[in-house]
Amino acid sequence: MSDAHPLAGKRILVTGAEGNIGSAVCERLAGHGALITGLSLVPAARAGRPEPPMDRVLHGDTTDVDTVADALEGVELVVHLAAIPSPGGHPPYTVFRTNVNSTFNVLSQAGERGVRRAVFASSINHTGLPFNSHDVLPAYYPMDEQLPSDLDDGYALSKYVDEITARMVHRHWGVDSVGFRFPFVAPAEMIARHSERSTQDPVPGAREGWSYLDVRDAALAVELALLAPVTGSVPVYVTADNTLVPYRTEELLDRYAPGVPRNRRFVEREVAVDLTRARTLLGFRAEHQLELSTRPLP
Repeated sequence: MSDAHPLAGKRILVTGAEGNIGSAVCERLAGHGALITGLSLVPAARAGRPEPPMDRVLHGDTTDVDTVADALEGVELVVHLAAIPSPGGHPPYTVFRTNVNSTFNVLSQAGERGVRRAVFASSINHTGLPFNSHDVLPAYYPMDEQLPSDLDDGYALSKYVDEITARMVHRHWGVDSVGFRFPFVAPAEMIARHSERSTQDPVPGAREGWSYLDVRDAALAVELALLAPVTGSVPVYVTADNTLVPYRTEELLDRYAPGVPRNRRFVEREVAVDLTRARTLLGFRAEHQLELSTRPLP
């Protein structure tokens, strides 16, 4: 009986391969023997990062039809992570156009070529809450995949449309996909710094359930999503089990979201995001979590 990993020998296209999450994904999948075609806008060296393990390296724009067609040569699975990752730094039109065109181009061409499984980066910003210019909070806690969106910026809109695109691609070409509504994702040292800022000012975290995810766990989630028995296009929240801050979640909600309904109680620092779908559909549980001593809110 073979001990080979199910992804060993599989040709996988990873877009945004030399970025934050993409590098970790390439590292993990290549470690299982997968053959990685990496497509990035610029080489990792220009971003000050080491090049992740890839046996085919391409640089180009994922909105370009010919570039993506070349990248999909021989590919069996797709991990689409390339995007402008926030509303800042670019005009709203550029953010929206780039992200939406990129996702349509990659997923539709994958479908045309017979790819039947894709994973793509949606975002917790699908809710429209984190960068919203209005004084808004989630409709309820814990946040889950049915939470209504309040769209207020081009980045959030692009992630909302990306999920619709994936549903259309499934309907037309039969591509099953998982769209990860990633929270703040970073290496451990950056999460620690973000935790310090959030501890000093917990208010913005209420819009995201004080969630975070280690980039290594993002890579684990991608691996599981490539193998899970998914049908259709399914959005999934993946976060750490606990929050960024050393305060009890119930106390945070009492103070910073007192009028928002709660569908259940939270234990200690439990993240205010429902992870049921990640658990049951993918078998995902974060392996790298902040260890903070719980204390009362000041």
